[in-house]
Amino acid sequence: MSNQSTRPAEAVNEASAAYRLQAGKAALLRPGYKMTEVGVIPEDWASSPLGKHASFRTGPFGSALHKSDYANDGIPVINPMHIINGKIEPTRTMTITEQAAKNLSEFRLKPGEIVIGRRGDMGRCAVVQENQSGWLCGTGSMIIRPLNTDAEFLQRVLSSPRAISAIEDSSVGTTMVNLNQGTLAGLKIQFPPLPEQKAIAAALSDVDALLDGLERLIAKKRDLKQAAMQQLLTGQTRLPGFSGEWEIKRLGDLAKFYKGKGLPKSALTPFGSEPCIHYGELFTQYGETIRETISRTDKNTGDFRSVANDVLMPTSDVTPRGLAKASCVVIDEVVLGGDILVIRTDPAQVCGTFLSHVIRREEDQVLRLVTGTTVFHLYGTDMKKFVLKLPLLAEQQAIVEVLADMDAELAVLEARRDKTRALKQGMMQELLTGKTRLL
Repeated sequence: MSNQSTRPAEAVNEASAAYRLQAGKAALLRPGYKMTEVGVIPEDWASSPLGKHASFRTGPFGSALHKSDYANDGIPVINPMHIINGKIEPTRTMTITEQAAKNLSEFRLKPGEIVIGRRGDMGRCAVVQENQSGWLCGTGSMIIRPLNTDAEFLQRVLSSPRAISAIEDSSVGTTMVNLNQGTLAGLKIQFPPLPEQKAIAAALSDVDALLDGLERLIAKKRDLKQAAMQQLLTGQTRLPGFSGEWEIKRLGDLAKFYKGKGLPKSALTPFGSEPCIHYGELFTQYGETIRETISRTDKNTGDFRSVANDVLMPTSDVTPRGLAKASCVVIDEVVLGGDILVIRTDPAQVCGTFLSHVIRREEDQVLRLVTGTTVFHLYGTDMKKFVLKLPLLAEQQAIVEVLADMDAELAVLEARRDKTRALKQGMMQELLTGKTRLL
């Protein structure tokens, strides 16, 4: 009885505390800003349900389409998996015939509308462009038709972490969670004046254009590197100053083969006294050259250690393709873990990084040497059979330098891209909340 009598008082106290917290936050607001359901925004911005600024149309039920309606390269049907990074990217197989699309005119997309996923990764959304007019909203998606609101701005807001979190929290269903029209209609959104919406969307679009340009440039540079590797590592193209025939060599005639020892993951420690390489890191963490290690361990008398110029390969994996990785470690005394094949050559004859490049390029040859069914293995006795064309050491080193320069150029571009992505995230936080004003 006493517990029941105290509950109203507790509720009043909680409400009072919440009110005081909000009042305290409001007191700290800088002039020209207000506290709303969507957070702190400028006083001349509105905070209102999305339903006041848009209408909605859910994609057709699956029964509206039949297997016979689908055809390659027809009218694209857009579902959540086709909405990637704020863009609509259809697949040629998820398309229907013109005849089937004629019966679904109310679900056809129009430029300036927003298509949003309502299943799976809910909140994925994109603005429909002119060249996407007439495409079909799939059963897993929904159409948002903005009213007196800039579609590009609205898409940015709906893609923000706050909106996505609110959408996920409000979605319904048990076996399959769905985003329905009522949830979107009731979603509180911040709305600047229309000219400011357009200015914010334009600023963020400019950053996207810069990112797209960087991505295209990076892709082009990667293609150029692949072409250069094909030409240089096979001798089809020779660098200036080099001539003469390359020798065909069997790796078993050039190298001695060893295997690393021990080093379970539990032995890796950030403050260990020794640099080390765990075999699992060869799959994803290292490229053709290892100049510094990412892991450390403590000294153990049973360790196997590297000699600069050693080429390392993983010796077991659940997929055979993972074994066609090779990395040259250019550091002495690195602890090498078990399941690492160590290929040790005479540095006066073979540049380890050149060899690691060749092994990676000759993936098909490596795969023919792999054994196993459930778990695949690669042994030193297998790699002895590996055959390569080998120029003199000076030409090997020159080729490696050219490829290293290309890698360095790629690294600069990738760092610039990553910095631009971080800048975009900061801009979104500032512009979409009105902390920074453009007008």
